Amino acid sequence: MDGIYVRFESFPDLDLALESLDPRRGRVHPELRAVREVTVDDRTFEQAVVFIPDGQLGYFLGRIEAYLATSTNDSPRNYKLIDRIQSIGLASLEELWTDPEAEFPTGDDAVWWEVWLRRRDGHEVERLKQFSEAAGAEVGAQTLGFSDRLVVLVRASRTQLARAVDVLDDIAELRRPKEAAGLIALEPAADQAEWVDQLAARTTAASPTAPAACIVDTGVHQAHPLLSGSLHPDDCHTCDPTWGLGVRHGHGTEMAGLALYGDVGAAVVSGGPIHLRHRLESVKIMQRPGTNPPHLWGALTATATSTVEIQAPTRRRAFGMALSAERHGTEGAEAERIMLGQPTSWSAAVDALAAGLGIDVTEDGMVFLDEDEERERRLFLLAAGNVDTFEDGYLERSDVEPVEDPGQAWNALTIGAYTEAVTFDDHELGHEGWTPLAPNGELSPHSRTSVPFHRQWPAKPDVVLEGGNVARSPNGSTFDTPYAFQLLTTKAPIHDARLLTVTCATSAATAQGAHLAASILAEYPSLWPETVRALVVHSAEWTPAMRARFDAERTRQGRVVLFRRYGMGVPDLARATRSATDALTLIAEDVIHPFDGQGRMPEMTLHDLPWPTDVLDDLGGVPVRLRITLSYFVDPNPARRGWQRRYRYASHGLRFDVRHPTESNDDFRKRINQLALAEEEHRPTTHSDAAEWYFGPEQRVAGSLHTDIWHGTAADLAQRGAIAVYPVTGWWKERPNRDRSEAGARYSLIVSIETPGQDVDIWTPVAMEVGVPVVIET
Repeated sequence: MDGIYVRFESFPDLDLALESLDPRRGRVHPELRAVREVTVDDRTFEQAVVFIPDGQLGYFLGRIEAYLATSTNDSPRNYKLIDRIQSIGLASLEELWTDPEAEFPTGDDAVWWEVWLRRRDGHEVERLKQFSEAAGAEVGAQTLGFSDRLVVLVRASRTQLARAVDVLDDIAELRRPKEAAGLIALEPAADQAEWVDQLAARTTAASPTAPAACIVDTGVHQAHPLLSGSLHPDDCHTCDPTWGLGVRHGHGTEMAGLALYGDVGAAVVSGGPIHLRHRLESVKIMQRPGTNPPHLWGALTATATSTVEIQAPTRRRAFGMALSAERHGTEGAEAERIMLGQPTSWSAAVDALAAGLGIDVTEDGMVFLDEDEERERRLFLLAAGNVDTFEDGYLERSDVEPVEDPGQAWNALTIGAYTEAVTFDDHELGHEGWTPLAPNGELSPHSRTSVPFHRQWPAKPDVVLEGGNVARSPNGSTFDTPYAFQLLTTKAPIHDARLLTVTCATSAATAQGAHLAASILAEYPSLWPETVRALVVHSAEWTPAMRARFDAERTRQGRVVLFRRYGMGVPDLARATRSATDALTLIAEDVIHPFDGQGRMPEMTLHDLPWPTDVLDDLGGVPVRLRITLSYFVDPNPARRGWQRRYRYASHGLRFDVRHPTESNDDFRKRINQLALAEEEHRPTTHSDAAEWYFGPEQRVAGSLHTDIWHGTAADLAQRGAIAVYPVTGWWKERPNRDRSEAGARYSLIVSIETPGQDVDIWTPVAMEVGVPVVIET
């Protein structure tokens, strides 16, 4: 049936006469499709979209003519309809959007839409699929039916979907997809099984030799249809054979789904094939939360790592451990160390294992079992830990709730949570009038921070990923976590037969981090763990909500406080694995010898970078951005008494600096030597270009991962083509008999330059300089 979509808008703060816009008279009649409220300058307007079939426009014209003919009367005919209408126009895609206006997709990238079709003749979905195939869009595999509507998920750009509105009169309204977490998690076991079987049939597992995300948790239900193809029974382990491999607590299975698929909800509702590129491993490190004594965590973590490595010694893996000790009864001096960010027996064990050491945990610290052997470094992803109670000023609460042990580990990648979940699901009852506690793009109310840490200890979390939101009751007395504010994932059928559930908080964020790290390893299997960690952090960007807070902060100290809340923001797989023409990323993996066995620091490494100087010079005064991330793993001091101070805990430290435009390489080396000596003697230093760095040299030195952003002109950057990496003091220097400098200390240096908004190719000149093949399209 042909026709047009017409938008009716009310006068401010008035409601439209919706009954008159939806007459439902006769076999063919105008039909009200969507209603929404729009607020402009604190005035609220109601908008209604009506589909008017060909030949039915007279319905409205007749009522307008009757109103005009009787307009001199006290009560003109149809005044209840006409007096409320301020404007009439052809409807656009935006007018069919019935969720909050701020959630309407921006840009023209393909995204998922929840498309509501009106029931007409039974062929609505068929017509939508035919259109989508011709337009290059994707229709989800399942359809949800109501009495007069059908709900289908469509992955399309705004331009593609706008064409659908033009040619299909079946579309009634558009919404942000909520079905995955909301409806599917609430469905009975039989209905969930259909979704699961359909996804399993579309999924191809990675090869047995592919990298893995290793879930160190409560065990994983290996027989789950969505996991079994990627988790071989031989890759399921337990730290204690008396526990068995059976799953008694579902947390590990929930983590496994997110670590394997990333976004389980999107995978379930998509209609296309899914080709997985990494696998799963599982180690049961506890039977259920709260059952392990805190002093055993370090030893159990060591057992977990060795168990999987004995089974598959050559497999690349990322260890995902979404567990923490705080809630399990840590007390006394250990709890105080956690509050300040100091190392504990568990976090030090993680640091040692990440550095490739075998350990035995004792009351006095650790014994390194294989200090002189060839090392295999390990990548650990840890949860920042969760806030247990909620309140209106939740950000202030998160800023006094310290990251939980072992999330303060220097060598680990610690994951916090943010959220974009701000839309309630209409089908999940009980939250009428409730509001999301966190705005779109803000820190999740679940997430802890390192704001309480002493400034000498690492800033955590390193990055944040989706961890869900919290709902606030109308009077602010009650808080809840509705399904729509959580993430869909796999479920172990422990108490019932359902195979899908929801999860949230920093555990969910950490599992997604494990997916991201394993995906990078699948793309580049030869990268060091130090490099994968650096790429995750380097790819992160602050959301607009986070960026607004950074922009409002004028002091570096204030920015560092925000850095200890958000890390570097939200990481992205595409940014971590690809350069764009206007955003060039360079990676260097190298070895440095920090000390000479006599307490001296004899070495620095100078990296001459293949800047496209001609391109940058041509840009002249155009603003550019230089971003640098330095990642390395330290050996923790094996003696517990060395865990009180930064320089006595870490075996060594590394720093980076960039050559000034007017410096020769010799002058650059002399300046770096002075900086290293000043830090060793704990003297303050001055940097002539400090104002051009976002955090600055004095603020970016905590931990074993350092990142900063330089802003300047293209011409200035063209003269800064050298970066120095140099050592600073550590316990290796103080204990020459244990100094491992001769074997070398590895590091990864990630450097990127961006020319946002400039139509210029900076990638190709560098690719040609370093010998990367450049494809010429004809």
